[in-house]
Amino acid sequence: MATAKKKAQQEGRSLVLIDESGFMLQPLVRRTWAPKGQTPLQYSWDRHDRLSVIAALTVSPHRRRLGLYFQIHGHNIRFDDVIAFLSWVHRHVRRKLIVVLDRYSAHRKAVRLLKEARADWLEVVWLPAYAPDLNPVEMVWNHSKYSTLANFIPDDLAHLEQAVTASINDIRQMHRLRRSFFTHAGLEL
Repeated sequence: MATAKKKAQQEGRSLVLIDESGFMLQPLVRRTWAPKGQTPLQYSWDRHDRLSVIAALTVSPHRRRLGLYFQIHGHNIRFDDVIAFLSWVHRHVRRKLIVVLDRYSAHRKAVRLLKEARADWLEVVWLPAYAPDLNPVEMVWNHSKYSTLANFIPDDLAHLEQAVTASINDIRQMHRLRRSFFTHAGLEL
């Protein structure tokens, strides 16, 4: 990662870290408060619908500004979703990218197809296998699921999408929190 950061700075490329996660209609039960002797109850039924979210933390090459981009899908993330997301981030950032990815099969296929299409704006750095703790985007999911959306019981997928969007947009506004994600991953900015 240090070499990718240095190369991004020298070549004027943005560093982009990407990951995906799923959000279920089932509540993620966390510890909560209740009056003594009254066990808190959460009423939900066995629902297995879910949303998949792909997100990117971006680091500008010179000023080290952080950005957060995301898209929500009603299906599992596929290679074509990864291609579309990378292209979308590239259009917003407006510079060449060094993209840091894990070895998820959809990532590998998307990168292969982009390379075949001669995407000169893309350079890829692969994270080591079984090392999700090196990706600061994991902390976006952690904060969203275990803090903002803990014990949240959505009515339906539209309500869940609204809550996930609000949660990630809140993270987008908290600059110190986003910086702490890099510190947690052991990365200097």
